[in-house]
Amino acid sequence: MPAMSSAFPIEARARPQVRRVILRDFRSYAALDIAFDGAIVVLVGENGAGKTNFIEALSLFAPGRGLRRADMADCARVGGPGGFAASVTIEEAPGAERQLGLGLEDGARQYRVERAPVASARAFADYVRVVWLTPSMDGLFLGPAGERRRFLDRLVLAIDPGHGARVAQFERALRGRNKLLEAGGRNGQWLEAIEHEAAQIAVAIAAARVECVARLKAIVVRERDDDSPFPWADLALAGEVESLVVEAPALAAEERYRTLLREGRARDAAAGRTLIGPHAADLAVRHGPKQAPAGQASTGEQKALLVGIVLAHARLVAEMSGIAPWALIDEVAAHFDPRRRRALYGALERIGGQVFLTGADPAAFADLRGRATMLEVTPSRVAAL
Repeated sequence: MPAMSSAFPIEARARPQVRRVILRDFRSYAALDIAFDGAIVVLVGENGAGKTNFIEALSLFAPGRGLRRADMADCARVGGPGGFAASVTIEEAPGAERQLGLGLEDGARQYRVERAPVASARAFADYVRVVWLTPSMDGLFLGPAGERRRFLDRLVLAIDPGHGARVAQFERALRGRNKLLEAGGRNGQWLEAIEHEAAQIAVAIAAARVECVARLKAIVVRERDDDSPFPWADLALAGEVESLVVEAPALAAEERYRTLLREGRARDAAAGRTLIGPHAADLAVRHGPKQAPAGQASTGEQKALLVGIVLAHARLVAEMSGIAPWALIDEVAAHFDPRRRRALYGALERIGGQVFLTGADPAAFADLRGRATMLEVTPSRVAAL
């Protein structure tokens, strides 16, 4: 099982705040350089003005592919030179600032801390953590298992920056195994080696998921409120390897999964893919107060339930990493009634990290007047409202 940090006491949390954002040839922005203050930042503007592009740039400072799950090349401005750059100046404490940068230059990914090159976005996890909620997540409970699995892995990645590399490594191992099976599996020694590697990685992936869900459930139980406008979620993992991790020590779980792979070679060869593994797991979610599958809840209930999960996860990130995360909330507030909006804003403030909210209608943020920095986004431009 990969090691995760123990919980930090609340007084030990870092609260990094973005104070300046510079973008060059990123999405709709040919050039942007804006400084701002405040723990809550609201970006308002018409649809298509570039609000989501702005917070997507911030999401790239987390391991993974950002809130759109886009390739780096797709972030380059259409009509631009083909690359892009994004940098943020963060205030870690009063008077203490740090510069983080990333981009794509001549097809190569670039990551920098204080202008010194680092290997990947994983290096940023020492300074910032990021969570987000976007409209694309609205169909999570009704969509395929793969969407919930990716959502779960995003939750794990926010507290365990190495998780994404393990998932990618496992996928490469499965591709190699599938090719050998397609060729008739004649090289048994090589097949055994790949299955040995796959089992080790699979158990590490499953263990990280199991621990994340267990810790998330503990926070939900600790803060459970049946009268909350954001209902508590009952979470469970469904997957063969995840069950093995719960039932047996890591080495025993690896051996059992290797046996399942060995015994399933003929079946997997016929199917053209590996049928059992963490790549087939699912996150089962139930509406806690109603004790009903989340997919059976109303559209409004599903959105509120998802918000509750993201809020609980943000608290988990803060407790485990010692860093209160940036919360990127895209076009969500307008879909709630005034009571839920007020509850959302209050819950986000209590997490302690910087909050970025986007929306088309300034009226949706009336409760934040005097408490938030208001920015107006127009095509290729961001300015104080």
